[in-house]
Amino acid sequence: MKTRFLVSLSVACLMATSAQAQDASASGQDSDAIADLLRRDDPDARNRGPLSSEPGDIVVLRGLDKVTARTRDFEIPIGETAQFGALSVTAHYCRKRPPEETPETYAFLEIHDRRTDGFGVDVDGEQIFSGWMFASRPAQNPLEHPVYDIWVLDCRS
Repeated sequence: MKTRFLVSLSVACLMATSAQAQDASASGQDSDAIADLLRRDDPDARNRGPLSSEPGDIVVLRGLDKVTARTRDFEIPIGETAQFGALSVTAHYCRKRPPEETPETYAFLEIHDRRTDGFGVDVDGEQIFSGWMFASRPAQNPLEHPVYDIWVLDCRS
C-alpha cells in the first residue's frame, strides 16, 4: 500500500513538473526536471540523511519470456528506451548502494506493452508499469504481464 502511495505521489509530482516543464523551450530540460523529481523521491533519501552513493547512468535488467523460457540481459542508459519482446522499457533513474552498506540496487522504470492492430501496424501501447523496482526484492513491486517478466540486476556509471 505504501509503495502504491509513493508511486501515486511520484506520478502527481511528475504531472506537476511536466506542466512546469512545458514552459521550458528545450526538451533536455524536461528530462532533467523528471530526473530531479525522481531524485527527491529516492528511497535512500527518505531512509537516511545524505546519500553515500551517486545515481547510475545505466540500468541492467533481465527479461524472461515465459512462453519460450528464455532470458536476456539488457542495458538501458538513463532517459532512453529499449525493446524486450512486445515491451518498451524506459529507464528514468537508478542507484546502487556502496559495498560497505546494505546491498541494494533500484531503478525507476516505465514499461509499455506495444500492440499491433492485427495487420502489423503499431498502435500506441498501454502503460503497464511505472514505478520503482528493487534488485533484492523483485516480488515487492513486480511487472504483472502474462508473457514477460523483467527485473533489475544492476546500476552502473
